[in-house]
Amino acid sequence: MQRLLVALLAAFDAAITAAVGLVVLLAPLTLLWTLAFGVTADWGALWPLTGTLWQFGHGVPLEVTIPDALLVALAIPAEAASFAVSITPLAFLFFTLLFAARSGDRAAKAGAWLLGPLTGTVVFAVISAGVALTTRLEAAATSLPLAIILPTAVYLVGALCGAVRIAWEDGDGGMLDRLHDRIDAREDWAPVPVAIVRGAAFALVAVVGASALALAVTTLFRGGEVVALFQAARVDALGATVLTLAQLAYLPTLIVWAASWLAGPGFAVGFGTAVSPAGTQLGVVPGIPVFGLLPENSSIWMLIVVLLPVAAGAFAGWAVRSRLVWEGTPLRMPQRAVIALGIAGVTAGIAGLAAALANGSMGPGRMAVVGPAVVPFVLALGAEVLVGAAILLLSPRHRDELAEERTDRWIAEMTAYDPGYAPAGAEAGVPVAGMSVDAPEPDDTAPLDDLRRFERPKDEPADSRD
Repeated sequence: MQRLLVALLAAFDAAITAAVGLVVLLAPLTLLWTLAFGVTADWGALWPLTGTLWQFGHGVPLEVTIPDALLVALAIPAEAASFAVSITPLAFLFFTLLFAARSGDRAAKAGAWLLGPLTGTVVFAVISAGVALTTRLEAAATSLPLAIILPTAVYLVGALCGAVRIAWEDGDGGMLDRLHDRIDAREDWAPVPVAIVRGAAFALVAVVGASALALAVTTLFRGGEVVALFQAARVDALGATVLTLAQLAYLPTLIVWAASWLAGPGFAVGFGTAVSPAGTQLGVVPGIPVFGLLPENSSIWMLIVVLLPVAAGAFAGWAVRSRLVWEGTPLRMPQRAVIALGIAGVTAGIAGLAAALANGSMGPGRMAVVGPAVVPFVLALGAEVLVGAAILLLSPRHRDELAEERTDRWIAEMTAYDPGYAPAGAEAGVPVAGMSVDAPEPDDTAPLDDLRRFERPKDEPADSRD
């Protein structure tokens, strides 16, 4: 009954996640639809637009086709009538990931770490298929298989990550426990996987924080250009609201662009363009207000910003090493080298996946190449994080750390040789690392007769004097 209840709750979580994501889009679109077209609007197109944008927010590319009448009215060349838009507004994707991870977390705490995510994923896949089949737009078409697979994959990844994290720590009595025991059998390597995951989390948080801070500073100094582009667009309040909401949905995507800029490779805003710390080369860019944040020029001295990802790797290495020392699990050089490589690899892999979603096409012609190049970004960020992590993890250990390790080893050897051995300090109730000593309390008392020091000899008279 408990497993059935967990499955039902996981299915409910998946339905709520999909419904909230759709409502977040449908509610403002309904308001904008009413303000723009009035009560006589074609409400039949509202749901297809909502579903298409929801799929687009989960990485499904759009194939945009401009109607012939609009081509003539706007004097758009015929070769620009059809193009792809594939740069994902990552806000919707992260929303689904977080909700799915929360559902997987709850399922694992209930003892069904695998059943819960799988049930929720099946329900989310059914909802994705329903949305894909009922929201077909001719002007912005999506691939039916991708419209079902990609949102489902996003939910599955989030749910499994949340469930495995809890099940790995608390145990599941099955597959994960057997894997955990197999890793623990190699005592020297047992802490390595957890240390890699923990270090990668620290590195990613540091990189994202530095990228968001860089974007905020750029907005502070170039906010005037953004306002000027808003004014140049000559849109009314409704149009300004639509532009602002769309740019907010792309805020995580812009943070990925900023991370690529900090790592060194930068990003492109059209074919043949480059925005990086080493230099900026831009041609004509679309008049989207957020593009006012693009720097007009750069100095070679700006390459100093690549020290920020190095610092993120150093922060991750310090966090991992401090935790290992605190837990009393000193590792040799090979293990620490693998941890440093693992931190860099996991960080670069996740960043590369985000970059793959944050680059692509946003228009016809030269605008078919926009965003960071995945391979240079992955290699640069991985190398920089590796350098920082290696500095902290592979550097010689402090003499106090080595002295503590030698002391613990000596106490363990002496205890194994003589089970009754108690190191200095144990008699006074001082705890000693590596062993447990039942020391007497300072207020403990004992009968004087037990000490055998004041007992009168049997052959001595009661009133004799020495």
